[in-house]
Amino acid sequence: MRVVIQRVSEAHVSVEGEITGSIRHGLLVLAGFSDDESETDLDWMAQKIVRLRIFADGEGVMNLDVQQAGGRILAVSQFTLYASTKKGNRPSWSRAARGEISQPLFDRFVGKLATALGQPVPTGVFGADMQVHLVNDGPVTLTIDSKSPE
Repeated sequence: MRVVIQRVSEAHVSVEGEITGSIRHGLLVLAGFSDDESETDLDWMAQKIVRLRIFADGEGVMNLDVQQAGGRILAVSQFTLYASTKKGNRPSWSRAARGEISQPLFDRFVGKLATALGQPVPTGVFGADMQVHLVNDGPVTLTIDSKSPE
């Protein structure tokens, strides 16, 4: 499982001009899945994201997690995180899980995020052509791969 996490002052996702999910202060999480994801990967990633201390405390030090900062999480599925550009100039998506595998994984992941966060997690629409609008705060952007945690 791969994610791109962006600390945002606001973010929303829309499909055909209609907003499907939005947050103010918090984290935008773009999530991609491969065929070999496990419940352990989903659990680990959800806990890691909710506990990341990337929000400023009273002294301006990144020392607070999203809950402590009073933030929310917006989650968007993004199979392109598994692009391979090793050969040629056209990315290959062969490592990304097909929709019938990745949609249930995404749904379970969002549920785990919501449980860990203690509040609902808005999302985009799985498989749709989505437009994601955000104001990156910092900017702070992280990438995390459950198969090679750093």
